[in-house]
Amino acid sequence: MSEKNHLYVLWTNDDPVTAEKMVFMYTINSLLHGWWEKVTLIVWGAPAKLVSENDDIQKKMKKALDTGVHITACKACADQLGVSEDLEKLGIEVKYWGESLTEILKNDETLLTI
Repeated sequence: MSEKNHLYVLWTNDDPVTAEKMVFMYTINSLLHGWWEKVTLIVWGAPAKLVSENDDIQKKMKKALDTGVHITACKACADQLGVSEDLEKLGIEVKYWGESLTEILKNDETLLTI
């Protein structure tokens, strides 16, 4: 079995059903059931605006954070969409992700893109 126990989820789809039925369902259950030791959810692009505006998604986000999912967002995207401050108030780390994503890809880390 692989030593890789950290799952990165790159979330770029702003469909609320996809958010609820895949993004949050899988990230939360991954930790609750021990499928992964660590889960990082990267909010990139349109989902940043969805998170800032949708109360149901914010509740799912809080549940994920409470479960131990590390949630972070692309600062360039969030700044361009005018939601960086909103995301930070929700407990989401906001940082530039270009270099970090490139490192994840070059190191052949486990990355699920949605």
